[in-house]
Amino acid sequence: MNGERTFEELFGKHPTCAASAPGRVNLIGDHTDYNQGCVLPTVIPQRTLVEAAIAGDRYQVYSATLGRLISFDSGELTDFGRYVGGCIQVLETRGVGVPPLQLRIDSNVPVGAGLSSSAALEVATIRVLDVLLGLDLPAEEIALLAHKAEVEYAGVACGIMDQMACSLGRSGLMLFLDTMTLERRLVALPAGAELLIVNSGIPRALAGTEYNQRRAECERAAAMLGVTSLRMVSDPADVERLPSPLKERARHVVSENARVLAAVNADAGAFGALMNASHASLRDDYSVSVPALDELVTALQGEPGVFGARLTGAGFGGCCVALVEAGEATAIAQRILDRAFSGCTPGVIVPSLN
Repeated sequence: MNGERTFEELFGKHPTCAASAPGRVNLIGDHTDYNQGCVLPTVIPQRTLVEAAIAGDRYQVYSATLGRLISFDSGELTDFGRYVGGCIQVLETRGVGVPPLQLRIDSNVPVGAGLSSSAALEVATIRVLDVLLGLDLPAEEIALLAHKAEVEYAGVACGIMDQMACSLGRSGLMLFLDTMTLERRLVALPAGAELLIVNSGIPRALAGTEYNQRRAECERAAAMLGVTSLRMVSDPADVERLPSPLKERARHVVSENARVLAAVNADAGAFGALMNASHASLRDDYSVSVPALDELVTALQGEPGVFGARLTGAGFGGCCVALVEAGEATAIAQRILDRAFSGCTPGVIVPSLN
């Protein structure tokens, strides 16, 4: 982790307990979760750590990443306090008394890269409160509480995927999740393949983008089709009678959900082709890509040893993910770093390159 001031230096005592949670990368199934569809994320090595101890009369929270200490009570939450305070308040709505705390946050999950830095923070915060207060919360409940905190206090109308992945995901495995039923299982990556995650360097912030607009468009499309969510569309041809842009939004969701189902048991070549198709759909039908992401994805797709590549996360910036031949990720990453791009300056997240 990257913080310079320890808990002891900040608060004059040792933390009572600590907990962490990983970031996540979604391999396929973006913008399907809030439409009750299926997703296929996995966790990344980067994690968020939260250390905690009971304090006096106010909550004090230090972010080592930002080098900033904030304090709050029951008033309006601001800054990164919206995420931490939101976690505290969702527990209190369940009847859990959360005393004033001192918290130190340290994270190497990149912020604004589409790798769920906020969900990692929320899950880690609820995990440390779970330990500190002896709540014994199941992993699924932690994810649901973290999701509630993000929606109600951070103001992002996200689906459940990020928090479920950060709470239930396991290194080296994909989490197949049906967001309508919460049915889930861990599945292996395609044989002979590994992941490469490249950050475009273009930051994105969900609350400040068109993310909430896309969700509203999906809700209108579902209503016009007479279904409760786009997951319930049984015939893909039905979306073609919708007006634009609802037609395109619904087409992406329905086709993307089908790609997730196909990817679960696909070999590396087929999985890569599904990733390529997913990016085209996100770019053309869902309109959440930007030219710099397209340039980076095209470069990845053209590299020898790459099965497929796509933007990952909500879009409008952030990261791209590629499925590559096992043992080749580092070499491919270095070739990408050696290239000149007109719209971005890439950096490699997985594998970590100096």
